[in-house]
Amino acid sequence: MAQKKILLLSTGGTIASVVSDQGLVPGESGEQLIQALGSVPYDVTVKDILQLDSSNIQPEEWKIIAEAIYRNRNDYDGIVVSHGTDTMAYTASMMTFMLQHINIPVVFTGSQVPMNVILSDAPDNLQLAFEAAASLQPNIYLAFNRKIMRGCRSVKVRTTAFDAFESVNVPPVAEVTSDGFTIKTKRPRTDEQCVLNTKIDTNVFLFKLFPGFDPRLLRALAKHDCHGIVIEAYGLGGMTYIRRNIAAAVGELIKQGIPVVATSQCLYERSDLTKYEVGRQALVEGAISAHDMTSESAITKLMWGLGQGMNVQAIANFFATDVAGEVTLD
Repeated sequence: MAQKKILLLSTGGTIASVVSDQGLVPGESGEQLIQALGSVPYDVTVKDILQLDSSNIQPEEWKIIAEAIYRNRNDYDGIVVSHGTDTMAYTASMMTFMLQHINIPVVFTGSQVPMNVILSDAPDNLQLAFEAAASLQPNIYLAFNRKIMRGCRSVKVRTTAFDAFESVNVPPVAEVTSDGFTIKTKRPRTDEQCVLNTKIDTNVFLFKLFPGFDPRLLRALAKHDCHGIVIEAYGLGGMTYIRRNIAAAVGELIKQGIPVVATSQCLYERSDLTKYEVGRQALVEGAISAHDMTSESAITKLMWGLGQGMNVQAIANFFATDVAGEVTLD
């Protein structure tokens, strides 16, 4: 049987880093990563598109990555993107919206230790990503520490441990166990054509609510060209309204045409603005629930929606729509 054709798009990150006087910096090419990996049972092509620490990967780089995936999607069975871990969940989430209905599996991966270091996790993660790109149905994924997650459900939860990422609110798509590579969940296939749309609005703000937060800061955002906000509220989505009335400030912003999305500070489970009075106050003012989305997915979805010219009501409808498995609406 012919080998699967896999494209590796290298962007830098820890996996490709080398020691310098300034600390670890990306310095190895995708070809060097493959050489260090040794023999693989795939027909692999390598293209270096960036060489950056992921802390420096921003919306301009998202566009480069999305365009490279779109341009090559019909020439390969799958695409692997090597990427730094710090912002990989943001990039993978954004690709979910920029590349809706992608027709091949696209798998992001990286490592906690550079490839050229003994006992690095890089070889296992890269091999896992290749297997996922060769085996899974089309979607955007993240491969790390023997688990495959939807890109839009992945969150980095540890800074140094090898199990750095978790799949939040849905189980991993696939795992490696003693039984081998096991696919656990699938989504219904779609016949819709992949669309590249990199238009986004980055004039957004994400903040974590804390006791004593001054709602005047929210009003100041509106005066400084902020077009949308994601609030990590308490628990199910509660917001202060005694003395410091956050809910009222949210209402003022929404009346000005600035959508405000409420998610939870809790990593797991959902926001539900209907359950408590402190949530209902915000809901009455027009706050939009992120349900069980990650903050990374919520802020990138908001950027993308605003980039399409959506108004507050359109954003609300968009957040009540499951694009690629990023939210549970049942």
